Amino acid sequence: MPSHEGERNGATGRPGPVPVIVDVMSQPATPAAPAAPTAPTIDEQPAQELAPDPVANRARPWRCVVHDDPVNLMTYVTWVFRTYFGYPETKARSLMLQVHERGRAVVSSGGREAVEADATAMHGFGLWATIEEEN
Repeated sequence: MPSHEGERNGATGRPGPVPVIVDVMSQPATPAAPAAPTAPTIDEQPAQELAPDPVANRARPWRCVVHDDPVNLMTYVTWVFRTYFGYPETKARSLMLQVHERGRAVVSSGGREAVEADATAMHGFGLWATIEEEN
């Protein structure tokens, strides 16, 4: 690159490099279109989806288990079962006695999301509940 020291800039009269003038009219008005995408190579091919397995696709049954605790009264546990699950007095009392005498009782069963919602509701009532997959 040639040295421009000692030359004078015509626009300012100060010493320095001479400005380069670019002819903008010779530039294309629009940028070039992007290149068309190429076909993917074998490594880039998307994986083929397998046919869904009807056995694996079925909802597996889950159950909500309420466990005994030393805090809640038996009448309160019965009330929770009646209020939340809508069980009649006899069924709610039977489940409460299972919790009290055996340490646990299955209070609901079904799809995982529904059973998780039941367990979360039991936690909201202050009961200890877990979910487990049915065999």
